[in-house]
Amino acid sequence: MNIKDLENKKILLFGKSRAFSADEFEAQMKFHKISVVNEYSDDVALMVDGKMMTPYEQNASDELYAQKKAELISIDLLEKELAEHIDADTLLMSLKLSHDKERLKGFLKNAMISDDIFLRLLKMYSWGGEDFFENDDNRDVTAALIVRFYKKIERNHNVQYATLGLMHLIVQCTNEKLIEAISSLEPLQRSFKNNDKDANYKIITSIATHYITPPNVLSKLVRVSNVYVKTLIAMRANCPSNIQTQLYENGAEDVLEALSYNSDLDKNLCAKMIANKTYAQNIATYIRLDDEIFDMLSLQHRVDLAHNETLTLRMQKALISIHDENIMLALSSNKKLDKNIVEKLFSDISEEVHTNLYANINTPKERLEQAYKNKAYHHSLSCNTNTPEHILKKLSESNDSNILEALAKNPSTPVEVLYQLQLDSRYERYVKENPAFGKHIQTENIGWEV
Repeated sequence: MNIKDLENKKILLFGKSRAFSADEFEAQMKFHKISVVNEYSDDVALMVDGKMMTPYEQNASDELYAQKKAELISIDLLEKELAEHIDADTLLMSLKLSHDKERLKGFLKNAMISDDIFLRLLKMYSWGGEDFFENDDNRDVTAALIVRFYKKIERNHNVQYATLGLMHLIVQCTNEKLIEAISSLEPLQRSFKNNDKDANYKIITSIATHYITPPNVLSKLVRVSNVYVKTLIAMRANCPSNIQTQLYENGAEDVLEALSYNSDLDKNLCAKMIANKTYAQNIATYIRLDDEIFDMLSLQHRVDLAHNETLTLRMQKALISIHDENIMLALSSNKKLDKNIVEKLFSDISEEVHTNLYANINTPKERLEQAYKNKAYHHSLSCNTNTPEHILKKLSESNDSNILEALAKNPSTPVEVLYQLQLDSRYERYVKENPAFGKHIQTENIGWEV
């Protein structure tokens, strides 16, 4: 149906409107020049089954429908059409001028209006200096916000009545505009500098760490939030350069240290921060390397660079060519080590280097097979997700608690071994936290209490 086709015509409404209040429904009908009647006549263009129909109305509707006097639709279909034809600018201006809080709340609770209009209306709502659930009106609006956007709310139908519901809504959110809208809500504005005892604090930290939080929201958080929230932003992946600069200029030691761990640290900031030895060590270990940054750090921070998992083959060759034992040891534990470098490191006589290599996922299985013959390497093999399954099974026969604990944590450990380890209280928790075991339980759909 098209609401425009009903202009200057009559509709017969049985019962009441559902999504719109009675007054708002009447106002919408007048706006679209549609007359609403409660008795049938030949000039009725449409019949509508509303909510709370009386038995008389139900009988009349059934009889008229059987006689095919006019098309019959549900109130939901009509209200959906009305909602789609709301002039948002006109509505917002009307609400702004009237200061009609009840009418505004009615629209916010109306599931038929679009998400875009809802978010624009939400910005207009006055929370009265109180929290999300501190009074009935605020509770209704907060619940409407959560119910509208929370995914699969039918599985957690009480979530709209708890502050943590907003936090979970942020975590699952894929809509930048929603995050921006929530971050601007009045109750949160009073919580930016609070500590973790504040109920809204987890909402703020969820916004600070969410991967799609818009830069303008991050910038505001940097300006008004406490140091801990700033450190969360400082360690964000793909944190915009201008936000990094803003954090750097903040000057707080904890914030600067957090920045030094950022893998996407801006090059200009990198050049400034490496003057501090601690920051330089962190940067060398965690920054996403390119040739320029590698050359900048390679004179004084080679060992730290050897731990960096973004080393290219050229960089690994450059480091191994120095023949420094500490560099060799650091490289041997690097989880992104090139297989050619692995073979070169095996020429090192250090047992520590060999121990690290046998725990390294990049070590060829042939070498891991050979290492099993030496009990000194059994713990390393039990940690390595690349260790052949039959060796992991043999290792499960060990009496060494360190080996068994490593097997309980290893995602490559055969599931039958994990079942056995689960029976031992020392390793039960590690088995339950093992992602491979959790996936197996879900796949097999068997009972298992976490």
